[in-house]
Amino acid sequence: MASIRITKEFSFEAAHALKGYDGPCRNIHGHSYQLSVTVTGVPVTSQESPKRGMIMDFSELKKIMKSEVIDRMDHALILPSDLDIGELKKMGETFSKVIVVDYQPTSENLLVEFANRIKVALPEGVKLHSMKLRETATSYAEWFAE
Repeated sequence: MASIRITKEFSFEAAHALKGYDGPCRNIHGHSYQLSVTVTGVPVTSQESPKRGMIMDFSELKKIMKSEVIDRMDHALILPSDLDIGELKKMGETFSKVIVVDYQPTSENLLVEFANRIKVALPEGVKLHSMKLRETATSYAEWFAE
């Protein structure tokens, strides 16, 4: 049987700052991110399987995305590790969901992290094909398996 792709869309709210950037995004600001995830595989053919005709259940993809990306990133402040966040740490509860990453938290780099997390969580026979992370209504980054 032919390989098929399925796509599921997700959304989350997050803030970030881009250290050293030469525009307004160097300041802490937020986005209503829209994330599309496409996986590929061969549909199950076993007559006995409740997943017959599916490459994977959309609810299973949702569960993976929720645990690997959405729950972690939603309503978080994402900052690069080389940014001094000492003052934020002193503010305690107000900034309790600060994620410090070892890269500049651009949409492009976030997609690379998401891909690395998702690829290892997918069931056998299902591969991550592509992702699109929409930062604004008119701006997005895309990741494709190579």
